[in-house]
Amino acid sequence: MLKVQNVTKIFNPTQNKEDERIALNNVSLTINEGEFVTIIGGNGSGKSTLFNVISGALEVDSGKIIIDGEEVTNLSEHKRANLLGIVFQDPMQGTAANMSIIENLLIASRRKRKDTLKWGFDKNLINEFRERLSQLNLGLETRLNQKVGLLSGGQRQAITLLMATYSNPKILLLDEHTAALDPKTAKIVLELTAKIVKENKLTTIMITHNMRDALKYGNRLIMLDQGRVVLDESGEAKAKLTPTDLIKKFDEERIEIVY
Repeated sequence: MLKVQNVTKIFNPTQNKEDERIALNNVSLTINEGEFVTIIGGNGSGKSTLFNVISGALEVDSGKIIIDGEEVTNLSEHKRANLLGIVFQDPMQGTAANMSIIENLLIASRRKRKDTLKWGFDKNLINEFRERLSQLNLGLETRLNQKVGLLSGGQRQAITLLMATYSNPKILLLDEHTAALDPKTAKIVLELTAKIVKENKLTTIMITHNMRDALKYGNRLIMLDQGRVVLDESGEAKAKLTPTDLIKKFDEERIEIVY
């Protein structure tokens, strides 16, 4: 579903190499359809840069991005939007605060429709919204006309997740989407995430700073360090990993770089 081929991204490129920061260093990845991949790494490891070159928010300096067999390397961010569902760290970023829940969901439901911009609600559509909201178990199905800006951060993030997956995108990108939530709410949103991903068989990439979440969720784990893939485990090998293993691997990479 996704191929990242020999992608390099350098910030502050100058003739003085000391001014450069190599965010991605000739990274290659193949992510198969239906995989749920968690990505971890320290600050400056390249996690967010990888996310942004996949979404089109950043151009690559070299290499290719291929989604479902289509090269999108030179496609702008908005032209990739129909292929991707994205949930950001900030719960305020994925919804329109001054619009109601039903209006936000209507926008999401019409993302891939090009026939008209005309707004319209019908009974079947409203029932569909209620059904999808009820699956969140947050009681939002009875509050369709409430403005999203009045909801809690966790409720907003749950709606953002629902909107991002409404039209079954080719790839779901989750950029530390629970980092701004309290632990209890973060757990609820993560469990909702796993449920939606499984039920819709979505190819998913979740960036996280939490090693335990990276180990618990998904079927594949990738660790980045200084713009390189230093660990890539899936299946039984991933299931056997512990936080101690990840810390040890991270320390090994740092020692190798230093010496």
